[in-house]
Amino acid sequence: MTDKFITFKDVRFTYPPFEHEVDKDGNQIINKPVFDHFTATLPGKFTILVGPNGSGKSTFLLLAAGRVSPDTGTVRLFNKDIAFMEEQERNLTASFIYQNMEFETQETTEILLQKIFKSGGWQNSGGARDALLASNKQIQIPNKDFIDNCIDIFELSNILNRPLNQLSKGEMQRTLLAFSLLYGCKSIFLDEPLFALEPKQKEIIISYLRDYSRKYDIPLYISMQELSLTKKYADAVLLFKPNRNISFGTPKEVLTKDEIETAYGVPEAMLKDAEDANNKNKLEESAVIADFNKRIS
Repeated sequence: MTDKFITFKDVRFTYPPFEHEVDKDGNQIINKPVFDHFTATLPGKFTILVGPNGSGKSTFLLLAAGRVSPDTGTVRLFNKDIAFMEEQERNLTASFIYQNMEFETQETTEILLQKIFKSGGWQNSGGARDALLASNKQIQIPNKDFIDNCIDIFELSNILNRPLNQLSKGEMQRTLLAFSLLYGCKSIFLDEPLFALEPKQKEIIISYLRDYSRKYDIPLYISMQELSLTKKYADAVLLFKPNRNISFGTPKEVLTKDEIETAYGVPEAMLKDAEDANNKNKLEESAVIADFNKRIS
């Protein structure tokens, strides 16, 4: 895999202020930059992002995948400035799965799995197929059997005849993960896509994602809360800290007791309970969002 997959050069990014968010004196509250003069070059490995909430993981992924643009500076993927990519090229270069993606469609899961595979970079030019052919690796390009493989790994057989807007949060997450692989992008970015899943499902899926990334030389960056799985399966780790410092390296290099406690501000032994509480909060939040969307639709 490439050693220069993502390049951030002097990147500054600030979220725009909320229109009615003011201080006690009635002045508009201006957000602080999430990144300021951020420069880094990162390799195309199976990389897991960990760190406390609000430390910049989601923003990093959004910038890297070109879903938001820096205020200043540049972000390059595969040595190309992502700001100058046309939408189709960008979508085939970098797949992105958000934390709480919702779909209002009556099409069934099975039909969408087939459509996504047929329309993406494994079956057409510009995506993962071209990258794999250029690498000269003696590996068969995924065919229709890959759909069945994803159905098995992501446990989708019982929901194939159901439309996406009738899926539970866990079912939706597993379906979106299958979409991200079937579409055949050159790289994949996933923002906490596992929080609604059972522990056994998480481990099976993380192992499969790592193997997929290695087999096809597809850089895959995923944020998650589970440090135990990160230590076991990550090829590389990005540990985000509240002061915006980021440590990068192997799990053994990065996830030391001191580094973890510096990042999270609590003893390492307490983090498992914190992970469980965070996942519960995300599930409750997604349920509120889903209920709100139903009420206004």
